[in-house]
Amino acid sequence: MTRRNGAALAAIIGLAALAGAAAADPVKVKIDSGVLVGSSAGDVVSFKGVPYMAAPVGDLRWAPPKPVAPWAGERAANAYGPVCPQTLYANHPNGGGAMGPSSEDCLFLNVWTWKAAHKAPVMLWIHGGANEYGAGSLGAYDGSAFVRDGVMLVSINYRLGALGFFAHPALTKAARPSEPLGDYAIMDQVAALKWVRRNIAAFGGDPDNVTVFGESAGGADTLTLLATPSAKGLYVKAIVESGGGWSPPLPLAKAEGEGEALMRKAGAPAGASLAQIRALSADALVAAGGRFGPIVDGRLLTESPSQAIGRGHAADVPLMIGSNSFEASLMKEFGVPPTMLLATIPATVLAAYADLPDPEAKASAVFTDAVMGGPARWVAGQESGGKPAFLYHFSYVLDAQRPTSKGAGHASEIPYVFDSWDTVGPNGNGAPISAADRAITKRVHSCWASFAKTGRPDCAGGPAWPAYTPDGDTLMEFNGAPHLEMHFRKAQLDVQEAHALPTLEIGGK
Repeated sequence: MTRRNGAALAAIIGLAALAGAAAADPVKVKIDSGVLVGSSAGDVVSFKGVPYMAAPVGDLRWAPPKPVAPWAGERAANAYGPVCPQTLYANHPNGGGAMGPSSEDCLFLNVWTWKAAHKAPVMLWIHGGANEYGAGSLGAYDGSAFVRDGVMLVSINYRLGALGFFAHPALTKAARPSEPLGDYAIMDQVAALKWVRRNIAAFGGDPDNVTVFGESAGGADTLTLLATPSAKGLYVKAIVESGGGWSPPLPLAKAEGEGEALMRKAGAPAGASLAQIRALSADALVAAGGRFGPIVDGRLLTESPSQAIGRGHAADVPLMIGSNSFEASLMKEFGVPPTMLLATIPATVLAAYADLPDPEAKASAVFTDAVMGGPARWVAGQESGGKPAFLYHFSYVLDAQRPTSKGAGHASEIPYVFDSWDTVGPNGNGAPISAADRAITKRVHSCWASFAKTGRPDCAGGPAWPAYTPDGDTLMEFNGAPHLEMHFRKAQLDVQEAHALPTLEIGGK
């Protein structure tokens, strides 16, 4: 569902691995694996590069995560850990915003808190990047602004690409009957939530008030966590930013066939043994490529996220979900020319876009609605029967970029959510962030922070944001003057939904 978005996405996210030197005032915390020594900068205390599970190497490659071995003495936690294996470049970030160093030993997390924190609400961030790129250590994900507003932030790395989502007959044969298979990235995310449950009180956080949130692949993974029985109870709220929501199930048998083909591409012989595929280099696995998303293994996942949501089986927690106005910024990275996309769309769907004669504009609208806007509305509607769901649409564009922009591109909301412009630096045009940009940033950030505290997005300056219902069909529009919209793109999203739902194999509830 999500892919890297090239130099533009990397510019808006900012450079990765902003590893800070320890401040003069170190701060110590004892967790279940040992003592950490973090650092402070003003009122913000951070602990970076904290191992939350053992290195997934050797026999632990393609295995459920295992506990970290306790360490003796004190462990420095003032620099980010390496990013997980992915395509990296020497002098600039990749499409997920990440730079090196990288290592399979990459299951690290980062915590932002403050010295007087006590039972503080906690947000756990799952980064995007197609489940193939990115890291929790990017500048745009700095948690300082959340700390300023009384919310603790945790960001994580998780296994990516063929190391994170992979099935193979040799792995299935070697696994115990109840051992989960395939979804190693999701297993890592569940393990990180369990780490938070066990340890976050030591940092001043409240283990009973955890919000899991993510963008792009991280948003899709958040939806997967809603469908993962073993994750229920580890969080009490969720936020999905441009995470899709319509994905047909990938059964284990089909994923095994794809895994065998991937291993041959990476250099393993036909019928390779477990030892042979584990002997392949991480570089070979990264180069082999592939598609990476949840596998219905019958153990960790008994149904796809779309099936769980459509059948009413997903976790019933307060939810914020939304998308951006120009998600079609991803089309170039998908390698989908407008004419090729339009040729695959039924006439019944295209009829709702008759007011857009220009093929590029029509294809952009179709893509944005089908991949992000339509799924977000559907998920909000499905989840609205229990705890409240809140739907948004983000269309704000930086002042300096507005003259040439086609809309709010994929991932462009992130520095507003984190209020991290000072960490990210100037925008892609090299112009300063304007006062208007700062004002909308404060508004957006306040919505996320208040939701983490209370389960309701009470945004600074209003208006009041009502919970979504299919009948009311009201969302929050984030633009120059955030406001409520009723029946937003209803005709277009209705036809997209009617076209997509039969492909999801939801069946009866």
